[in-house]
Amino acid sequence: MSSLSARLLVLTIFFILLSELLIYAPSIARYRLLYLEDRVSAAHLATKALEATGDHLLSEKLERELLFLVDAYSVTHWKPGRKILLLSERAPPPASVTFDLRQGNFVTWIMDAFAAMAQKEDKTIRVIGVAPSNPDMTIELVFEDAPLREAMRGYSTRILQLSIVISLITGGLVYLSLQWLMVRPLRRITRSMTRFRESPEDADVTAQPSGRADEIGYAQRELAVMQNDLRAALQQKTRLATLGAAVAKVNHDLRNSLATAVLASDRLADIDDPEVQRVVPRLYAAINQAVDLCTQTLNYVSQGEMKLEKSLFHLHELAAEVGAAMRAAKIHEKEAKLLIDVEFELDVVADRNHLFRALVNLARNAFQAGATEARISARKDGGRVIIDIADNGPGLSPKARKNLFRPFIGSTRRSGAGIGLVIVRDILQAHGGGLELLKSDETGATFRLELPGRS
Repeated sequence: MSSLSARLLVLTIFFILLSELLIYAPSIARYRLLYLEDRVSAAHLATKALEATGDHLLSEKLERELLFLVDAYSVTHWKPGRKILLLSERAPPPASVTFDLRQGNFVTWIMDAFAAMAQKEDKTIRVIGVAPSNPDMTIELVFEDAPLREAMRGYSTRILQLSIVISLITGGLVYLSLQWLMVRPLRRITRSMTRFRESPEDADVTAQPSGRADEIGYAQRELAVMQNDLRAALQQKTRLATLGAAVAKVNHDLRNSLATAVLASDRLADIDDPEVQRVVPRLYAAINQAVDLCTQTLNYVSQGEMKLEKSLFHLHELAAEVGAAMRAAKIHEKEAKLLIDVEFELDVVADRNHLFRALVNLARNAFQAGATEARISARKDGGRVIIDIADNGPGLSPKARKNLFRPFIGSTRRSGAGIGLVIVRDILQAHGGGLELLKSDETGATFRLELPGRS
């Protein structure tokens, strides 16, 4: 019963039976109404025997035979302004309930039908109806309702049997149709997904589209495309992982070589030759850029799952430390200012070292891009902490905005690795927050950091 096909079969049978029930309610009401109308018609025919006699009198034997044929205790035939014709036993029982077929509506007939079906005891009922041959004549008869209930129950049994047969036949046809059109293709898709999960790099386990033009065919084609794209991505990541290990080794050796170059440049700085003194600062800058590039690349390649050590601290103090770090770094040739616009009472719960690293990366990027002033502002927004870092630099180029969080591609500087923003984004996401670029034009750029509030 846990399979899709079995559930479809059960639901199909259930809904067909429900439909039959909705059809049964007016059907049984109409059956009861026709039954009573037929009894009225039979009673009307019985009174015709009274009209055939001149004095409207019948022998007691004939009267009993007519009442037996009508299956009633009494029959009354009357018309306004005319004599009442009556067929009756000597002591008919009183009627318990009266039904006037000249009145009522669809709802009341259904309610009366179900009430009659639910009744357990026999009752004597009186039925009033219009004579079939003359609408001005009224027929009234009194009879037991047991035959009516038996007829209604027999009719209900036949309807139930027919409904079950129709439900089984329709349910079986729907089951076979759905099994062929939906369940079997879905099973093939599921098997393809399972095989792909077990061996994602095996090209033989790719889903084979059936060429159908419906939603199932579309899902098959999209699954095949997704598997091919994912396989290519996995193969590329495998190659990148191998390349990353090689780059890490090369970077390690390169840093050792650069350390030797730094020692040599220190020796060159002691030479009084003006040409040497002119070249040494640029040599220092080039070596520092190379060391910084190697350090960022090593940090990115070696970074595994980020482990956070959260604590409660004042955000203003952390921002002040970022400002001190920027002043000590002397990134910009001109005097660069980092303004702090953070309330002293604003506290956050985060990994202090990681958040410091994220703010330093953003501030350094701003000054390296040419900004002379940057501002760190923060505020509470509901249950979140919003930190904005705005600068007055030239903004990001269209290429940088397009590849903003793609490592080794999104750098705005020729010597940059393009992984600073990637690291900042990873830090924010590890905290349950995020990083986005709010503005970037000729007046500067603004990045927004979002952190969860105190919990």
